[in-house]
Amino acid sequence: MSFANFTLLATAFTTALIAGLFYAWSCSVIPGLGKLTDANYLSAMQSMNREILNPVFFMSFMGTLFLLPLTTWLLYNPSAPLRFYLLLGATIVYGAGTFGVTIFGNVPLNNMLDAFHLQSASPEALSQQRALFEKPWNQLHAIRTIANAIALILVLLAYIIKQDAAKIE
Repeated sequence: MSFANFTLLATAFTTALIAGLFYAWSCSVIPGLGKLTDANYLSAMQSMNREILNPVFFMSFMGTLFLLPLTTWLLYNPSAPLRFYLLLGATIVYGAGTFGVTIFGNVPLNNMLDAFHLQSASPEALSQQRALFEKPWNQLHAIRTIANAIALILVLLAYIIKQDAAKIE
């Protein structure tokens, strides 16, 4: 297996890991958290937002951001431009729609929530904090989930096109 093909495989893998994380979060965590009281919801989100900042998450989240443009560059071939454009599209969609939305949308909301002192907050303050956080965070999460799914589809299409081109040769 060439280095370029290995990077394509690694790119598909890391993109799929993040797509799966966001999809699972959308299907199970968000609905489950939505049923909690304000204090429990905010506490759970604070805890999860702190715990996700770990090397395993960063390997896939940042790894995808690194691997997508690398793979796009390594697999550029003027005689197979469609594969290049699919990978370039995946790079742009992931960079802006997944990474960008997370860094400029979800992370600031997470930081705002992390600075909120749950133990000393009144029920009204808890309700207000949840209202400021939950709906915008979930909307941004939906955007990054869809963007990541699109990026994954584009990477997989680039792989399929590569395989079909190899059969023709």
